[in-house]
Amino acid sequence: MPEAPRVSPDYVWDKLHIGSDALLVCAYDDPEKCRQVKLQGSIDMQELNRRLPGITKDRELVFYCA
Repeated sequence: MPEAPRVSPDYVWDKLHIGSDALLVCAYDDPEKCRQVKLQGSIDMQELNRRLPGITKDRELVFYCA
């Protein structure tokens, strides 16, 4: 499987502020850790797993950790 490309914080900032439908996901498995570093509009891995069946393959997912 190819490695996911790394993107800069500026790239993500621009994406989120131009109305992109990119989905911001906290990459920690621990929900408590995600709550500690939550960014506005982001979801945790558990929420991603619940939504995964409805996410199209062309939707951009941006994973972050702090």
